[in-house]
Amino acid sequence: MRILIAVLLSAAGLWAADPVFPYGAVYFRKSNPPEQDWARDHATAAKMGMNTFRHWFMWSAVEVAPGKMDWRDYDMQMDLAAKNNIRVILAEMVTAAPEWAFTKYAHARYLSADGRPVESGISGSSATGGFPGLCLDNEDAKGLAENWLVALVERYKGHPATMGYDLWNEHTAQGGSAQNMLCYCPATQRKFRQWLKNKYGTLEALGKAWYRYSYAEWDDIHPPKNLSGYPESLDWLQFRIDNAHSLAKWRVDLFRKHDSKNKVVAHGVGMSLEGHPSATYDEWRSAADVDVWGFTWVASRKGNEPWKQFHAVDLVRAGARGKPFWHAEAQAGPLWMQPQVIGRAREDGRISDDKDVRLWNMISIAGGATGILYPRWRPLLDGPLFGAFGAYGMDGSVTPRAEMTGKVAGWANGNPELWKARPVRGEVGIAWVPESQIFNYVQQGSTEHYAQSARGAYQAFFDNNIQADFVHIDHLAEYRLVYLPYPIHLRESTVKKLRAYVENGGTLVSEGLPGYFGDRGKVGTVQPNYGLEQLFGAKESYVEFTPDLLEDYTFTVRGQALAGRFFIQEYGLAGGRAAGRHANGHVGAVEHASGKGRTLLIGSFPGAGYFRRPTPQARTFFAGLLEWAGIARTLQVSDPLVKARLHRGGGARVLYVLNPTRQERPVVVELQDAVRGAKDVWDGKSVQLEGRKVKVTIGDRDVAVLRLE
Repeated sequence: MRILIAVLLSAAGLWAADPVFPYGAVYFRKSNPPEQDWARDHATAAKMGMNTFRHWFMWSAVEVAPGKMDWRDYDMQMDLAAKNNIRVILAEMVTAAPEWAFTKYAHARYLSADGRPVESGISGSSATGGFPGLCLDNEDAKGLAENWLVALVERYKGHPATMGYDLWNEHTAQGGSAQNMLCYCPATQRKFRQWLKNKYGTLEALGKAWYRYSYAEWDDIHPPKNLSGYPESLDWLQFRIDNAHSLAKWRVDLFRKHDSKNKVVAHGVGMSLEGHPSATYDEWRSAADVDVWGFTWVASRKGNEPWKQFHAVDLVRAGARGKPFWHAEAQAGPLWMQPQVIGRAREDGRISDDKDVRLWNMISIAGGATGILYPRWRPLLDGPLFGAFGAYGMDGSVTPRAEMTGKVAGWANGNPELWKARPVRGEVGIAWVPESQIFNYVQQGSTEHYAQSARGAYQAFFDNNIQADFVHIDHLAEYRLVYLPYPIHLRESTVKKLRAYVENGGTLVSEGLPGYFGDRGKVGTVQPNYGLEQLFGAKESYVEFTPDLLEDYTFTVRGQALAGRFFIQEYGLAGGRAAGRHANGHVGAVEHASGKGRTLLIGSFPGAGYFRRPTPQARTFFAGLLEWAGIARTLQVSDPLVKARLHRGGGARVLYVLNPTRQERPVVVELQDAVRGAKDVWDGKSVQLEGRKVKVTIGDRDVAVLRLE
């Protein structure tokens, strides 16, 4: 019957083309929404301009007994989508294993560090059991999952509604905490030992590297259950990251083998600045394997300050490396009674309205997203996330928020020329150095120091309307100015890349203690480590690790008072020039010329300082880094609370001007080049031009999208 439907739709010319701008939501998560509403909901969605649904295809809801598949509900979703000209992204969920598999393959249950096997649970995001699935390091469990995945793709790859497959939901490893991680089952331990063999070659070399000198055979090796700053912990976390991404690649290869036509997509959560060690987030590595990358971001969980969503979008765009990326799970409704919202104001993402939806959509679009989906089309009716995130009412009725989603969907798909233009490169790159974050995690049990340093630097540039992009350590040469946050642990290979970047003409601003801990977590006896004293023209004269005493620390760099945090480092000059002083008068920052480039070494962590205490002096300092590096501003905005982003490409130049505040604001944006004409293609706002200046008034949480000539 399904094949006949596909043939008839194709012959009638109803096989839908991929939408210009995918816009829609996750619709079906068994057992929500109720079956009696499915046909009506699809018709409503199509009428409102939705063109894309994603459904959770959960293994535990389909393979109801070994080899016995129940596809009925999913067949109905696919056929209703085709009937309503809605394309479908099939989200595979082998992370929901059948209940019978937890018994038959009991050895493959995840095993926590404290020795407890993980039983089947019901997801907080779907009224379905089987979560978090089985450990796929067990080849028999992996083979069982593969059989189901093959059955999934073979059943639907030719369906007229199919647009692609979303693999490994949110790219989140089942990690646990630093004190109680997953997985320690025998199969994972065997894979870890093989990973160590590949890295070290011999048992003797491993024992020497780990400071464990009495291994008699490889089976004597076990992953650490208590993390610390020793090589065994660093290796264990890196193995978990490599292993998780190898399983992602297994999914990608499997789907591409069986379906060469439809898209392979995936999405994370825009949290690579803090979740890399525990949850294995890596925007660059994940995006490299797929056709379309994406992310989940909801203000109710993260906070509604505009820089927060912007930084997530910019992080995901950086990892996508020019590939299309979607805001794969965007908020369009409230979040009730969750721990993340308690104590926060209503306006802090908790109670959203149509203007919030408009603003959140446009932030992602201004950041470069070319598709938007919501985690719910309509809210779940049970479980801890009842009522959450959906634009439509509990009963599927149309709300003002839903009307706004329809307006954005129609606008985005009615202006295809806009998507030929892409965000211009930022004036500064904030370097992503994963080993610094990993070391923060093993040393202190969290990534707070690293994340706040990176995010605070981003926020300081953002508050100046300076576009700061995140840049992988392998891509530094793409930016004339790079800011290096919290670099306390660097591999020697990373140091070589930093040195080459500067010697070839780059300008590097580094926070304190660069490479203090080197390979294997060992402290260098000369600081900065690995010969970096030559790169920075400075040598450590004093260091202090007293984070509890430095929360209100202030020092001066390039004439501005900055907040420092965590640790301080004082310097003697080794060819460089003093550029700042600590409170005691000792040198706290050094400028230096090296090769064709230059450096600025700062003896604390002003990024984290700004994160905690943003001040006008610090904003002036961060803005001044561009002038110091000889970089012209892409644009300047008269009102610091209004944000602007420029896109270029395909013969188009598009300026997005966003007002995140709740008051109307007149604003002037000055560009580098003259503007001969400007038209607001969002809703026709009046625009005035004066040379390189564009003047426009923008209302409460509104936007102007200006097509420039």
